[in-house]
Parts: sequence; structure tokens; C-alpha cells
Amino acid sequence: MNFTDAVTVAGTRRTADGYLIAEARAVRTGIQLYLGDEVGKPEMKVVRVYRPAEEVFADASLQSFTHAPVTVNHPKEAVSATNWKDLAVGEVSTVAKKDGEWVWLPLILKDAAAIKDVEGGKRELSAGYECILDWAAGTTEDGQAFDAVQRDIKINHLAIVDAARAGSQARIGDSAITWGAAPISTTDKETVTMTDALRTVVVDGLSVQTTDQGAQAIAKLLKDLESSAAKIVSSDAAHATAIAAKDEEIGTLKAENQKLKDAAPKPADLDKLVADRAALVTTIKAIDSKIEVSGVSDGDLRRAAVKAKLGDEMVKDASDAEITGMFKAIAKDVKTADPFATVVKDGLKQADPSNSNAAHTSMVNDMSTAWMGNQSKGAA
Repeated sequence: MNFTDAVTVAGTRRTADGYLIAEARAVRTGIQLYLGDEVGKPEMKVVRVYRPAEEVFADASLQSFTHAPVTVNHPKEAVSATNWKDLAVGEVSTVAKKDGEWVWLPLILKDAAAIKDVEGGKRELSAGYECILDWAAGTTEDGQAFDAVQRDIKINHLAIVDAARAGSQARIGDSAITWGAAPISTTDKETVTMTDALRTVVVDGLSVQTTDQGAQAIAKLLKDLESSAAKIVSSDAAHATAIAAKDEEIGTLKAENQKLKDAAPKPADLDKLVADRAALVTTIKAIDSKIEVSGVSDGDLRRAAVKAKLGDEMVKDASDAEITGMFKAIAKDVKTADPFATVVKDGLKQADPSNSNAAHTSMVNDMSTAWMGNQSKGAA
């Protein structure tokens, strides 16, 4: 069956040779309404025809756009090799491609009169194509009922028209009756009553009557709302995951901090370290008082003591363990001095009482004559 599909020409520009480059979108997915007698079903006042994405964007369908001829108005017959020269004013320049729910078309017009018409305002473009109507009623994924499905869509031509039946909207239809079926428009000249063209959509438990396009808009809004809700749930889940990861990190830090606290030396340990260090320093000084002990590690102190006692050759290439063994050997015979014993070894000496008395007498005299000043003291 033959159909037409109207779009608006846009994005026009001239080439150096005077040709007109343009763009258009045509043949979208979704449901369109047709008069029953236009699609071979006179017993049906309105027929809902569904164009699924897998049919609209099928490779064979998209490839049929390639180099499809552009005509001025719809011809009375399909464009072919026998009449192309008389009807074509341009062509689809490259391969058509998917653009959302539409098919995007790059055009080139080469006829000067046709280019003049387009630049003068004749900018509607109506796609003429063939397809098979599969009379299999059903419901789309978003809940829209349909009576038939378009399959095997094949483009024959694109016609430049003054005004498509659907205006400048990208949908099937213009005023051409001879080429094929066009969908019901939404103008006051409608031959089908609005009630017949309305459908019922359930929104949040409420039944709403709207046009086919309105139902599609509602379905899109509901889908967007569902998508937004899903994003919020995903965001909440991501936030919860991040919080859990941070809690885990905090737990790890607490455990490591506790390990450091447990490993820190206790007061008793510090006391022992101080005592051991003091004993070592005392022993080192007893071995050789010239050895510098300030800021030197225990190991280096032992090595210095062994070197001072046994010579360079003994410490050369010796391991720390060997140094420790040699130090123990030389330290066991060392007699360390007792600081208190050193102080008292000669006995505690008493101060001379006569010296103390003389100092006291001198202090008293100085205080009793202090008011006289130095000159008066000298005069006396």
C-alpha cells in the first residue's frame, strides 16, 4: 500500500554551483490514525496504524532513502527509471540515519525552479513510500492500542508540497490523494469527529481522554518521570555505598590507631629503657671516658667501646651480633663507679667555723654603716 509522510525542509544552504542543500526528518515511529476507507477497511471509521522502531530503522528501510528522488508535489504514479528525468528535481544525497524517533534525511535540490519555490516558502516535504499493512491488533509497550502494523517500509520519493495535511509537523500526510493514504489531520475540516479520534489514557489512576499525540506526550512524560525516579533511587544507592565505604575506612583507621596504642611502650617499659641506657652509658664511660655518648645509638656505642678496647681489626666487618658478644666479654670485667661513693669516698668535709663567724661579723658591719655611703666610710 502507498503512503505519504510530511516533514518540513530545514537547514538550507546554497553550493557554489547554485544547488540547494537541505535537511529533513521523516517517517517517525509511533501510532498514526487513518480513515478506514483509505486503508482498505471501509467498515472501520478510524484505523490506528503502528510503526515500530524495528521497522522504521530497519537497514533495508533506511537504505531505500539513499538517492531517492525529490519531486515537486506528489506524482500520480511511482517514480521509476522511465519517468525520473521528467519528475525529479533533486535527491536524498547520502544515507539516511536514525535521529531519535525520526529518520534524518540530507537532501540536495538541483532544479532552479524548485529551489526558487523552496526559498519562496514552499518548504513542506512529504515522503511517498510503500509498505505492507499487517492487520494484527495489539498494544504498544507504553499501552497504546493499534489495529495494524506497517512493515517493509520502502521509500519511493520525497515531494515538495505547499502545505501537508499535518501542517509543518513531521508526520504522515498531505493533500495528495492520488499517491496513497494519509493520516487524519487535526484541523476543523476533519471528517472524523473528535470523539472518534480520542483515546483514554490512565494517569495515576485517573482516566483521561486525549488525542493520539497527547497520549504519546503523556506516555513520554510518565516514562521520563519513571526514569527520574530510577535515577534518584540509583543516586541514593550510590550515596549509601559511599557512606558504607567511608564507615569501613573509619573502622580501619580506628583499628590501626588501637594497634599503635597497644604497641606504644608502657611507663614500666620506658623506665627499663632509661635504666638500661644509663647502665650502658656508665659501662661505656668506664671502658673509655673519651667515647661520645650523646645522640649515639646503643649499637654504635658498643661498637665504639669494642674498638677502643680491642682495636680496629676486631670491629672491621663484624656484625651487630658479633659486636654485642664482644662487648659483653669486655664489659663483665669493667668496674663502674658509684656516683654517690665518689662523692663520699673522701668523707664529708665541715666548713671552718671561724671562717663562718668572720663572714657573719663582716655582713653585720656593712649593714650598720650602709646609711653613711662610701665617702663617709672613707672619711672615718
